[in-house]
Formats: sequence, structure tokens, C-alpha cells
Amino acid sequence: MKIGAFIFATDYAIRTDELARELEHRGFDSLFLPEHTHIPVSRVSSYPGGGELRKEYWHTYDSFVALAYAAAATRTLKIATGITLLPQHDTFNAAKAVASLDRMSEGRMLFGIGGGWNVEEMGNHGVAYGTRFKVLRERVLAMKELWTSEEASFEGDFIKFDPVWAWPKPKQSPHPPILLGGNTDHTIRRVVDFCDGWIPANWPGFDAVEGMNRLRRIADEAGRDVSDFSVTLVRGEPDRAKLDAYEKAGLTRVLLTLPSADRDTVLRQLDDYAFPVVARKLMATGRASWRQASFLGHTLDRGES
Repeated sequence: MKIGAFIFATDYAIRTDELARELEHRGFDSLFLPEHTHIPVSRVSSYPGGGELRKEYWHTYDSFVALAYAAAATRTLKIATGITLLPQHDTFNAAKAVASLDRMSEGRMLFGIGGGWNVEEMGNHGVAYGTRFKVLRERVLAMKELWTSEEASFEGDFIKFDPVWAWPKPKQSPHPPILLGGNTDHTIRRVVDFCDGWIPANWPGFDAVEGMNRLRRIADEAGRDVSDFSVTLVRGEPDRAKLDAYEKAGLTRVLLTLPSADRDTVLRQLDDYAFPVVARKLMATGRASWRQASFLGHTLDRGES
């Protein structure tokens, strides 16, 4: 199981190129960035996580630009949108941004997408809330055509275009993995229908074993194998027992949340997280027991030999 990081990249937080270097140095697998183009001042949409909406939601950088900086500063770290609110994007611009990032990062892009929850934000983009998942599905299928066809065309209810030339094509074949965010069975059915992976959130009540069982059941119903799909848990808990449970359940990747804060604050949190990452890597290679790996993990984080 891989361990990555999730952060709202904002204009008041650590730069993404600095953070990416620090993540790669500590052995993290990936960096996932969410997005919101804006947050309407007046809204009735409730925040899915409960409570008041935090200011980081309206201070986010453009995730594609921020990830470009992260990619340029690293060599192995996966760069990922987590998530892109795809119904709010133009098909051609989104396809070109993803393909460009994938090529310039030498195939390290993961394309996390979602339908969104903010009715008012969506409305400002000209998208009706009730059609968002129909638009999302068509946009994904149209983008796949743009990525894989010499002369791409598409005919849908919301997206239509005659044959076009569109380059660059992605580095990964046939395209970067497409991961869909959400916790419902409807989300999982969409994953099985037109995506490559699932991004559930560790909201109260989420159970990794139950989630994997739902994915397995829905994949079976569609004649697919559960191993066809990656599962990336957002907001994972960074203690030994939880990480062991996530791995035993069959998760592909767990994302640990970093605060949208200044460099020193983020790196202190990252150091707290880094020890289980280093320790698990040492154990996976058979180089240490958990107790030895725990000690070595702390030592490596401090730069000692």
C-alpha cells in the first residue's frame, strides 16, 4: 500500500514545489491537490464535511499550475488532482492540461475527478447541478477520444465536436488513470463504467472493508474484476493500526492530510507523518522489524546515520 499527501494548495501556504521535494525526500508516493475556482459569498449548499467552510476553499491555486511546479521539482512523486471538478471545465482545455502534465512529468499524472457539491459555484460555470454527472461522464469519454484518436470526434447530449486534431497525447497509455471521488454506490458504478480507480473519503461512518466489498460486488455485477481498479482513501489516519487495517482491506493508497499553512507548520506535520512511511518501506523490503523500522524511521527523518 502506498502513502501520499493531500493539501489545499493556497496563496498563503507552503509552495507546491517545496512541498513536493520534501514529500519525495521522505518517501511519499504522491501529492493530491483539490480545487475550487471560487466560492460564492451567498450560497445555500452545505459543506459535505459538516461545519463552516474554511477559507482554504476560496484561496486554492489552479491545481494544474500548482502540480506543474511540483512535477518540475521532483523525479518520482506522482502528481494528482484530488479532485478536479470536471463538469466546470472545458473539455479541450482539460484534456490538453492533463496530457501536457503527464508528458512533462514523464508519466506521473493521476487524474482525480468529481462532480462537485457547490450548487452556486457550478451555476456560475453554467452547469446545472442535476446534470453534473451526465456532463462528467460525457466529458471523460470525450477526453479519452482526444487523448487516443488521431482525429477525434464526439457526439453526446452535452458535448459535441466534429473531427479534430488535438495534441499532445499523454505519456501514459492509453491515458493517465482516471480516479473518481465519492462514497456512494452510484459513485462506484460510475468508477466501474468509465474510470480506473475510486477515491472515497474517510468521513465518519466510512469502513474500508465494507467499501471494498461494495466495489467488489458492483464490479462483479458488471463482469469486471476488483483488481482492475485502484482505491485511494482521502483523509486517512496515520497510526500503525489504521494503516495496517487499510492495507489488509486492500486499499491501493492512503492520503494523509496536511494543513494549508506556512512551510514550517507543514514540515513539522510532515515529519510526524514521515516515520510510518519510512518504517513501512523498511518493513516491506524485509530490512527491519516494526520496532527497528520505527527507530530507523525517526533517525532517517532527522537526517542521522
